[in-house]
Amino acid sequence: MSVQNQSQRVTAPQIRLRKGGEPIVVLTSYHTHTTRIIDPFVDCILVGDSLGMVMHGMETTLPVTLEMMILQGRAVMRGSSHALVVVDMPFGSYEESPQQAFRNAARILKETRCGAVKLEGGERMAETIRFLTERGVPVMAHVGLTPQSIMALGSFRAQGREEVDWAPIERDAQLVAEAGAFAVVLEAIAEPLAAKISANIPIPTIGIGASPTCDGQVLVLEDMLGLSDRVPKFVKRFGSLGDQIREAVQGYAEAVRDRSFPAAEHTYGMKKK
Repeated sequence: MSVQNQSQRVTAPQIRLRKGGEPIVVLTSYHTHTTRIIDPFVDCILVGDSLGMVMHGMETTLPVTLEMMILQGRAVMRGSSHALVVVDMPFGSYEESPQQAFRNAARILKETRCGAVKLEGGERMAETIRFLTERGVPVMAHVGLTPQSIMALGSFRAQGREEVDWAPIERDAQLVAEAGAFAVVLEAIAEPLAAKISANIPIPTIGIGASPTCDGQVLVLEDMLGLSDRVPKFVKRFGSLGDQIREAVQGYAEAVRDRSFPAAEHTYGMKKK
């Protein structure tokens, strides 16, 4: 990638400055071809560890490895020239210590050339976020429902639906902002709480099942395109590609079986002497 192309990309500091401004558009992507399609329209592309569930049929994100994230991060970077690309740090790659987190974050940045990493956790990860940002690693934080903690949470359930539960989530958001995160994902948080957090912290909030008052929104691309059979309540389907693909494949299968494909225009004849 040329220096000129790199300089044209959206950067983490630019996203940070969007607090309270034009809403920030974020989508996930894991492939070069889908990235090329969405790159002109979004501000940020998240290479999420959700690829474990979307691409590989895993039940949770926990089995996703660092090597998987780096491989798909490279694919996304090859398809993008505009958006900030953020790569998730998978479970087990950062929780042990700030030093472990830095080694693996540095590997992600060097091997993918992405613009930032994302990690889950609020107060418990604030020290690690500070350690990374002080050493030049841009970090997007993630609080509320944290899928990598599903074994401890017990289920994918919305957070903060009773006001008595608000204080720890508010503290999580405040501490990751103070630690140096340039933005924070608020996932599956009761709308009034997400709105309050967005109003009270100095960095952009990126909502997913949170509040329309967040500074931006993120969805899993396959969910919003209608490629996923089951989606959370917070997903709006903006397309029906699953139905279109089924129709296309059915048409192809029928054409092969009745020998109408390939037709003459799809085959090669002999060269004329």
